[in-house]
Amino acid sequence: MDEEAVKDYLFLCKSQHQTPSESFFKHTVYGLRAAYKVLGLKDKRVFLPQIKAQRDLPVVPNRSEVRSLLKASKYLRHRLMLGLLYGCGLRSYELCKLRLSDLDFERKTVFVRKGKGHRDRYLPLSAHLIRGLRAYFQEYTPQEYVFISQVSKDGKEHPITTRAIQWLIKESRSKVKTSKHFTAHTLRHSYATHLKPYKLSDVVVLRS
Repeated sequence: MDEEAVKDYLFLCKSQHQTPSESFFKHTVYGLRAAYKVLGLKDKRVFLPQIKAQRDLPVVPNRSEVRSLLKASKYLRHRLMLGLLYGCGLRSYELCKLRLSDLDFERKTVFVRKGKGHRDRYLPLSAHLIRGLRAYFQEYTPQEYVFISQVSKDGKEHPITTRAIQWLIKESRSKVKTSKHFTAHTLRHSYATHLKPYKLSDVVVLRS
């Protein structure tokens, strides 16, 4: 391929397709530059057009919408999963990896192991979530992970998956009267935006 053919391909990727993303497109150009260098094609040049990072604001549901979402499921387990996503600002994969040993009811904290950036952090745990978790543990008695998807034949527990969380959000979202699109990460944004989350006692969502 000559230089014009390469440029035509890059133009097609950038202007006519929704994929690859701008970030992927940028690294495609970097990869071509590296390939030219390795192949000794020093006369080849691929210029990267200026790409401005998009700063789209996240969709944030109001407190009434969050309240409706938390009340949507009739199962304590599901309400707790949603409650921890919102009440602690957890990411989906952090909720999946949450272990019993990460919960400290006396100190009212949640220990998140190796979150984004491979950093550990502590998060506050409300008294209402603690009450719900205690009721949940009496009913389900998990041994290692807080939320499990199944137990294998050898008795080993397997934690829930992010796909299971996506399904729960989708099912719960369908029962909320709103045009906003909820995702698991939306609850994290809501936690950060609301700063002081409303008292979960106002929504009796964690009682069995």
